[in-house]
Amino acid sequence: MSTSATTAVTGAEIDRISALREEIDACDAAIIELVQRRLSVSQEIGAVRRASGGTRLNLAREQQVLARFQDALGPDGAALGMMLLRQGRGRL
Repeated sequence: MSTSATTAVTGAEIDRISALREEIDACDAAIIELVQRRLSVSQEIGAVRRASGGTRLNLAREQQVLARFQDALGPDGAALGMMLLRQGRGRL
């Protein structure tokens, strides 16, 4: 026999959840804006590097970025950092 406990959510709790979701939406908007800015800067760096005869990839720099993300956010942080790097320079 299975039982499930359900609790009623109060109006105050619903209001709090709504407010927190609005805060998440604001964070998401800020993150999107920053990612777009980061991509623009990264693409400009790539253009300058190519124009000066440099390579598209600076592995040492990418390792610094990944380490910073992993240190700040744990193992999933490195995955996030890699996604950002890939967005800026494209897939290898």
